[in-house]
Amino acid sequence: MPTPRVLPDDDRDLESFATVLSEELPGRWSVEHHQHHHPEDQLTHAADVWDLNDVAAAVAEADLGADAHLVRDDGIRLYVTLHPRHEEEFLVAAMAPAGVAPEAFTGVREPDGIAVPADPERAARAVTANLLPRYHIALAQVRHNAMNPPLPVPAAGARQEQVVMNWRENGSLAAVTTARPVAEILVDTGFSWDAEASAYVLSGDDTRAQGHALQAAGTRLAQLGVATVLRAATRPAVEASLPTPPPAAPSAARTR
Repeated sequence: MPTPRVLPDDDRDLESFATVLSEELPGRWSVEHHQHHHPEDQLTHAADVWDLNDVAAAVAEADLGADAHLVRDDGIRLYVTLHPRHEEEFLVAAMAPAGVAPEAFTGVREPDGIAVPADPERAARAVTANLLPRYHIALAQVRHNAMNPPLPVPAAGARQEQVVMNWRENGSLAAVTTARPVAEILVDTGFSWDAEASAYVLSGDDTRAQGHALQAAGTRLAQLGVATVLRAATRPAVEASLPTPPPAAPSAARTR
């Protein structure tokens, strides 16, 4: 690993920036400020950083000196630190949920962090528009995996019921099923039939609501013994081989 590079002294105030940023972000946040008195402090405070790009590289390669954790009232956490290469920027990254089995992260893409301007108001807009939506989607996938571990492999010749869900490029989630009870649960938890997609679709306009709906659907389906399979994106070759569900579930879609 390269020798950590000490940042030059400057007038950037990480503590003030993180505090004001927390006030500009949606929701109620508390702020934990950390000074790195020893090299181990930096790695300890960044242990849960959910990033494999710029933020992870900065933590590994530079002596950042300090960081801040922003914690929302629902438990979501953000990591904030100085940008080691650009004096007018900070780095903000998602932090992975604690207490979750490593297996739950399998197949889930990291919601990599972003560089933001030193203006907290502009930074909050960038975090809200860019980082938080991807963070909510990744959290929903991890929580779904944690609550719905893989079912035991069925005996030879036995058929295991499942519903396939695909994340789409616009952030929505498309579920394919031909089973009426499954369709009813999907509609009841927020999905609606989309004839063009030939699937039941859960909107991604509100990623927090989407995450809650996904968890609710997964829990109810598991009670029926139905496994849910999440896929990162819909690919034409796969989509063409999936069964086409009925035109609508018998119960009306819930008003959102």
